[in-house]
This record gives sequence, structure tokens and C-alpha cells, in this order.
Amino acid sequence: MTKKNILFFLLLIISWASFSQGKKEIFLEDIFSKNTFKQDYVAGFRSMNDGNFYTEIKDKKLIKMNFENGEEVATLLNFSDLNFNRKEIVVSDYIFNKSETKLLLFTEIEHVYRRSMLSKVYIYDFNTKKIIPLSSQKVMHASFSPDGEKVAYVFENNLYYYDITHKETVQVTDDGNYNIINGNCDWVYEEEFEFTRAYEWSAQSDYIAYYRFDQSDVPEYSFSVYDNLYPTSYKYKYPKAGEKNSIININIYRIDDDRTVRCETGDIDDIYIPRIKINPFDNSLIIYRLNRLQNELEFLSVNPKNGKSKLIYDEKNKYYVEINDQITFLSKRNSFVYTSEKDGFKHIYLHDIDQNLSTQLTKGNWEVTDIKGVDEAKNIIYYMSTEKSPLERHLYKISTNGNDKKCLTPEEGWHDINFNSDYTYFLEKYSKINQVPVYYLVNEKLDKKVLKDNAALKTKMAEYKLSNFELFKVPGKDGTELNGWLLKPYDFSEDHQYPLLMYQYSGPGSQQVTNQFAHQDMWWYQMLAQNGYVIVCVDGTGTGYRGEEFKKKTYLNLGKLESDDQIAVAKYFAQHPNIDPKRIGIWGWSYGGFMSSICIMKGADIFKTAVAVAPVTNWRYYDNIYTERYMRTPKENAKGYDDNSPINMVDKLEGNFLLIHGSSDDNVHLQNSMMMIQSMINKNKDFDSEIYPNKNHGISGGITRLQLYRRITNYLMENL
Repeated sequence: MTKKNILFFLLLIISWASFSQGKKEIFLEDIFSKNTFKQDYVAGFRSMNDGNFYTEIKDKKLIKMNFENGEEVATLLNFSDLNFNRKEIVVSDYIFNKSETKLLLFTEIEHVYRRSMLSKVYIYDFNTKKIIPLSSQKVMHASFSPDGEKVAYVFENNLYYYDITHKETVQVTDDGNYNIINGNCDWVYEEEFEFTRAYEWSAQSDYIAYYRFDQSDVPEYSFSVYDNLYPTSYKYKYPKAGEKNSIININIYRIDDDRTVRCETGDIDDIYIPRIKINPFDNSLIIYRLNRLQNELEFLSVNPKNGKSKLIYDEKNKYYVEINDQITFLSKRNSFVYTSEKDGFKHIYLHDIDQNLSTQLTKGNWEVTDIKGVDEAKNIIYYMSTEKSPLERHLYKISTNGNDKKCLTPEEGWHDINFNSDYTYFLEKYSKINQVPVYYLVNEKLDKKVLKDNAALKTKMAEYKLSNFELFKVPGKDGTELNGWLLKPYDFSEDHQYPLLMYQYSGPGSQQVTNQFAHQDMWWYQMLAQNGYVIVCVDGTGTGYRGEEFKKKTYLNLGKLESDDQIAVAKYFAQHPNIDPKRIGIWGWSYGGFMSSICIMKGADIFKTAVAVAPVTNWRYYDNIYTERYMRTPKENAKGYDDNSPINMVDKLEGNFLLIHGSSDDNVHLQNSMMMIQSMINKNKDFDSEIYPNKNHGISGGITRLQLYRRITNYLMENL
């Protein structure tokens, strides 16, 4: 090497060292207080009826945007100008009626549980420029009828509707109370079937079908709230594994004759009705009927005039049938498009109701993850799938006869898609694991216009000592290749050994390892990496998007195979020359906390430290819909419950264990951690714990997250 080349090489090293030293480090305040790494996004994207325009909320204004060029057309409403009785109205959300002449404006939102909320709702008329309250009180689930002439809502467990033309409020039900719930879900349906509005308008706006829950026999759970001189007790109905559920009826209220009809759902009360839908072809009601074991799903078609039902679809599974909203009932023929795992992977089927015949439209060792819509005019189905990789999502189209399949987003990475009303445009959010999200407006020719590119975030990131996430594969306990991501310290050196922190969730059908930007707690992991930690996340047996058998291997034994895989991964990394085998830890939240608790005990020979936040510690303490889906009842499967409970493993505990829980956790009750603590005391084991007063499963609000993550960070720094 010549002197000139040596000098150039030295200058290059000095320049890089100077550049590197000038970069900033991330602190907890950057993540949880200052929002330093704020992402830009397209807010309130809603397609208008004609398909040429969409609306978006910008600077407290409702803006009409042009699909063709992504530019503003007009300000439809300035929310800052709104007031009622001289009181400013702060709008959180909005809904158009069908003719787009009126809006429902949602204000003063108050969360009830995970998904449900109360809000003050106003009706705004574009023609008269007038605004009126839907009710003097906060209500739930306000929605326009399809013809836009009425608004249904729920107040204090009763169903109402407001007739806009006649300015009249009609009370549909009058028996609502603590135990009788009309038009709204009980706790366990909201949590596990993932919906809250328990009513549907008919396609012709002539009836409302609604749920009636009778939870009189459901056991009650209570927890203390500590914000008064004398703590109060919050009580609600919560059916644990093996316990009684609400008795459910589906009723049809006929608007024209003010008559209520009860729907036929069979003679067995101990069933689930996880969905009701409207068939636009004949204005009939579709009821999903699911047995208690959740391994047989039936669709019933109900005559809205008399409530009589007939079976139109039936699906059985040796494990369980999952419920989702990947279904579209067609308006031009008596058929529906849906997804099912019945061939071992989730695929699209077209079911002809009249012929009782299902035709499979997609096939292969990959999964359809969502149906984005059906263009009946062109007989095209748009859907998302994992065909290119289980770590990615791509948009495809296929004809309703199963031909002409085409990928519309071939670029490697993760694509989130939102279509306009006539499928001539779509909004695309595109990212990769180390590439910030970019929002595109895409037309039928697949021409793209950038709406948001997160350039400011990209510039901000360049100022900090950030490492790249790396995707990799690793063998699990039985040798099956598992997907993972890895984050190394910014100044990683092959000459050093580093402590390893493993993060996981591990729940059935879940996925944490994806080729998309901003994993949960991404910036915190970057901060830990700056402090010399290697961070790893692996999706083990039981996680999703790799076929039914891989996902359902954990059936009847939640916790066993998942923990075996995490322990195997830890031992795999312990052999790596850059990992300190005596400094391996694991952490997780909820199901991930359950897994961390098991691993620090079953894997006492490999894990030094574990952090478990809001963990299930015995599935007997969790709700019946979720638990029995995967475990059946404690009476049927006592061994599966007992063998995989960390409470029964505490005699193996040797490492450092931090247990964290919110006292007002309505989902995974504090009871789980209390019984775990009791077991550790009984076995004379040392442990650390933190209880967050009046905090729910998310443990958030104010500066709570800042304090929580500081506590976890300090614990890891001291013990790993």
C-alpha cells in the first residue's frame, strides 16, 4: 500500500470516528415524553361515494382531497368554528351519511374497556349549517341507517334511534340494566370476539337486528380503586374458564310496525354468537352460531319478518375455528366470499348459498391475511397475503372464478392498503424493517404519488446512534426453523461478548417478527442496544401465518412448546462467541409475561433474569372464550392447565424475576400476579414486584410509561 493510500485510509477512519462520536444517544424521555421519533401519517382517510375524492382531517379541519393528484379541493368543515350553547366542540371522529349531506361528530370520548367508548355525539347538516346533539348524554355506537334518515345508538344498555326527518327519538328496548345489555357487548365478547356495536341496520333501513345479553348468571369480578379516602370497588361480569356465559338472544326490531321478533338460534343456550351480518342480496340477517368448544361454526339465514332461520353454511375443525371479519356478502348474487383454514392454510372461498357449494379460489402453502374488498362490477377480489413471505404483506387481486391472480405490490416489505369506494384508487403505507413508512396514492394503472414520506423522521434518525434490525432464522426445540429479528449494539465488536435480552409475545396466531418498520418498543430496544445489549425476538411454535398445524400445535398445552422454543433459542445464542452465556434474559407483556415467567423457571439453567408484565399465571384465572378455545375447560383438561402454570414451577426459580401488574387490570386480573407471589413466598423464593395503582392492562396514562420503562431498564442494567 502506498503512503498516499495509507494516508487516505487513516483520514477515512478518523472521519468515520468523528461522525460516529457526533451522533446522539436515545434516552427514555425521547421515547415516552418528548415524542422525538414521531411518525407522520395520513389521518382520517375516508373515500367519498363517487370514488374521486376522499376526506382527511388536517389542522382541525375536514378536508376534501382529490384522488387523482392527492391535492386539497375544499374545506368541508372547520371544526374550530363549531359550538353548541356557546360551548366549543372538539371533534375526535366523524361519519358521513349515505348522501354525504350530514355528519355524525364524536366528541368528549370516554373509554370504557379496550374497544368500547362513550361519547357526546352531534349531527351536523351541511345544507342548513346547523348542529344538534343526538342526545343530552354520552352514548355508545351511534350510526346512520343506510338511507341516512335515522341514527341508532345505545344508552345505559338500551337501544334507541333518532328519526332526523321527524326529529323524534324512539326507544327500541326498555329492559336494559346491569345484567341485561341491549345493542352493546358484555365484557368477554368485546375482548375476545373483538367488536362492541352489537346491532346492525338492515340493508333497506327497515329493521335493526340487535344482541340481548342476559349476564345474570355470569360470575362477578371486582377490584379496588384507590383514588378516594376509602377505596371503592369496581364490579363487572367476567366469565373465567369453565364458568357460565351470558345467555344471548338476537332480536329484530321492525321500524315500520314497531314490532320486535326473536330470531331462532337453536335450543342450546350455551353457545356463542360471535357475529351478525346483513345479506344485501335479500335483506336477510345472517347469524354466526359457534358451539362452546369453538370447533363448529354455522351460518344461519334469518327471515326478518318472522325470525325463522335456516342453516346455509357449516364448518368443523379438530382444533378450533377462528372468527374474523374476512367475509363479504355479495349484493348481485346470493353468495359470500370468505376465508377458511380448512385446507391447512387460510384461503379464499366463494360460497353459493342457493346451491350450498363452496369453491376454493386461492391455494398454496401461504395465507390470505385479509380481504380488502370485492368489486362486483368487475368480479374481482382484492386481498392481502403472505405468498411472498410470512414476514411480509402484499396486495393481490383475483377474479371470482379463481383466475387471473396478480400481485399489485411486488416490492419487498410490508404494504397496508385502504381502497376507495369503487376500487379505482388505494392508499398504500409501505415500509421495511429498516425503512420508514411512505404513504402513496395509487391509481388503477399502479401509478404512485407520494403523500407522506417521513423525511423528517429519517433526518432525525440520522442524528442518533441507531443499529439496523436483522432478520434471521433459528432452529426451535424440534429443529423447525423459526423467524426472528436481532438488534446489535451500535458499536458492536466481534472481539466482545454482550448480554442478550429476548423479547417475545408467543400467543396463538400472533406475530412479532415482520419486515415492517417500528416494532413495538423499537426505540427502547435501540436505547438498550446503545447500552451494550443484544436484543432478539423469535416467533416460536404456535405463532401465526405459517399454516394451521404450526399455529395449533399448542392446542391443550398453552405454554409448553412455546417456552421450549424460547429456551432452545437462548441456548443456541449461548453458543455464539459474541453472547455472554451467563447474561441471557427474557421479557414480555400479557401472554409474553406468561412465557417469561415459565422460561425463568423451566430454563433456570440458561436465563439469568426475567421481566413479566401483566402475565397470566394460571389459565383458570383467564376468560373462558379465549382460554377454552385453546385449552378446553379445566374439567376436561386439568393436566394441561396445571402442568403449564408457572405458579406450579416456582421451586425451579433461581434467577432474577421482576413481576409487574396494574391493580385495575380488567383483562388479566391482578389475581394472577398475587397468586404467583403467594406461591413464591410459600417456596421461600426471592423476587421483585411492582404494582401500578388504578392502572389497567396497558399500564399507561400521564408519565406512567416513562416510570415503568425506567424501572424495567434499571432492573435489566443491574441484573443482566
